[in-house]
Amino acid sequence: MRRISASVSPEGSLEVLSQLEVKTLLDTSARGLYRLFRNCALAVLNSGSHTDDAREIFDNYRDFGINLMQRNQGIKLRLENAPAAAFVDGRMIQGIREHLFAVLRDIIYTHNEILGDPTFDLGRSDHITSAVFHILRNARVLRPNVDPSIVVCWGGHSIGREEYDYTKEVGYQLGLRGLDVCTGCGPGAMKGPMKGATIGHAKQRISDGRYLGLTEPGIIASEPPNPIVNELVILPDIEKRLEAFVRIGHGVVIFPGGAGTTEELLYLLGVLMHPHNAGHPFPVILTGPGESAEYFEAVDRYVGKTLGPEAQRHYRILIDDPSEVARSMREAMESVKAFRHAGKDAFYFNWQLHIERAFQEPFEPTHAAMAELSLKTDQPPHQLAANLRRVFSGIVAGNVKEEGIRAVDAQGPFEIHAGPEMAAATDDLLQRFVAQRRMKLQGEYTPCYTLVG
Repeated sequence: MRRISASVSPEGSLEVLSQLEVKTLLDTSARGLYRLFRNCALAVLNSGSHTDDAREIFDNYRDFGINLMQRNQGIKLRLENAPAAAFVDGRMIQGIREHLFAVLRDIIYTHNEILGDPTFDLGRSDHITSAVFHILRNARVLRPNVDPSIVVCWGGHSIGREEYDYTKEVGYQLGLRGLDVCTGCGPGAMKGPMKGATIGHAKQRISDGRYLGLTEPGIIASEPPNPIVNELVILPDIEKRLEAFVRIGHGVVIFPGGAGTTEELLYLLGVLMHPHNAGHPFPVILTGPGESAEYFEAVDRYVGKTLGPEAQRHYRILIDDPSEVARSMREAMESVKAFRHAGKDAFYFNWQLHIERAFQEPFEPTHAAMAELSLKTDQPPHQLAANLRRVFSGIVAGNVKEEGIRAVDAQGPFEIHAGPEMAAATDDLLQRFVAQRRMKLQGEYTPCYTLVG
């Protein structure tokens, strides 16, 4: 793999840094930010990689280094042994350069203004929501005086060609109707809708189409920002990333995926099922081509067996009908607009949506934490959804995140304890994902979990 060393000037944000900020970024101790900054920068530079194994990426580029240089006219980044694919004719690709400095912007802001500010008590639910708001505002993705138009698209990075082409067609239909796309910013079902929307926007002569990508440090290496993302935000953890999706999005379209997509669906259902959110308009559509019908039947069956019919009422399943998906979303935007207007809520940030701390607290998927999760049905459905979300979050970590992969290598698979029916339902769904090659981009999949029922 070819490597390039180069100096890069800022693009888009954060053109100056204080001496203390530079010192913190280059601090290689446990208290410093260098490892976080380096790894996120490498992930962005590695866009287009054909592996979703974060450990493999970091191991392949052990000689990659990044340094900050203070200059009279501002800062520069000095890259050593960076992936050559990030450059063309010796110059860094413009979009990658923007993403690189978005990494710098978000890491500095989160460290100094959120984690380092005693004003934010991240043990309180309202303060967590406020922190998400401040990160998004600092990234300039909250736009006032704009009607609801952001459709969040979730789905797997490891999908087949038919499914990928379908996501592009849905994106195209959304773009034709003037809707913008927000995804997890990676490949597969995250790239497809954005790619389709660019064509739809072009046909309608929409020159300011938005392609928002929301990620977090643990997943960015396995799902690096795709080339179409023109607004990138790095949230500090998966929970704040998920909250950012539902706060700035006005509706959600879910394509086929694996454990990560199921995690997102369970999170969303848990939030929408809370009694405080009754009557809150939030359109959710599960969709894919005809070949994916069995997949959605399995997901719907799993939701019914675990969370019950009430959860199933929060979404529609539309198979092989991109136009209807987009038309329904466009129509639903009017209901969202009317509801926000009546409640004097912002169009750009959904303050009224109630999210409990169980969905906000960062979950570290250690072996002990995974084994302790309560998957019993003798709890409110929205609380059960929170724990099921954590199960799938742990599986994602064991599949593609560096620390999760290393933990499984050292200690063996995560043990997930559940009642017989819950264990059987979860095992059936996961086995289907494995058979359909939805758990990993390359090679044979070795489960990072064991279900104990």
